Amino acid sequence: MAEPPAALHHPSMASDEHTSEPAVTRWTRATVYPDMWVDPDDDPRETEVGEVVDERSALLESLRHYRLTLEMKCAGLDAEQMARRSAAPSTMSLLGLVRHLTEDERHFRRVMAGEDAPKLYRTEEDRDGDFNGAVADPEVVEAAWRQWRTDVELTDRYLAGVTDLSTLNAGYSDYGAEPGGQLQLRDVLVAHVGEYARHCGHADLLRELIDGRVGQ
Repeated sequence: MAEPPAALHHPSMASDEHTSEPAVTRWTRATVYPDMWVDPDDDPRETEVGEVVDERSALLESLRHYRLTLEMKCAGLDAEQMARRSAAPSTMSLLGLVRHLTEDERHFRRVMAGEDAPKLYRTEEDRDGDFNGAVADPEVVEAAWRQWRTDVELTDRYLAGVTDLSTLNAGYSDYGAEPGGQLQLRDVLVAHVGEYARHCGHADLLRELIDGRVGQ
């Protein structure tokens, strides 16, 4: 791992006098803006931006941005760190978020495309299976990323073939107070982007708890 800027520090492994947990110092690799994750020239969210000309391209760019943020927040972590939970009684972890957002990609396609994309981790018996099954096993981590990327690609393939945001759902919708109704792609895509945005906020806090690294 590259050394952070001199003004900041890697997390200290010394224990705090009030707890047995290792003390963690906040740090960043950014040198231009110290509250950022990386410098703008090294940030794929800033350097690989597509042309934003309308509502559809703005939504797709937002989705791309938040997916990249999730990947960046998990960069450089081992299986134990990926599976490390925030604080009791929460079961939330970065690995859990990857699995949870995989389920959301599949849910998006079930609703909009009517695709046969059953749940992978959640069951009636364990509705939090995406988080509960996020264990510190390198194979589990690898499988989670592989599945997430597969489902992201399938979602993008669907979106590439639909240009009209007023397109109605082809599958059963469980959104809103009256499930089973019709929704426009616009509404479901906004909800999908919002889900990523919300969980990227969780990822910010989870990563800072793990090794102190900060940045948007």
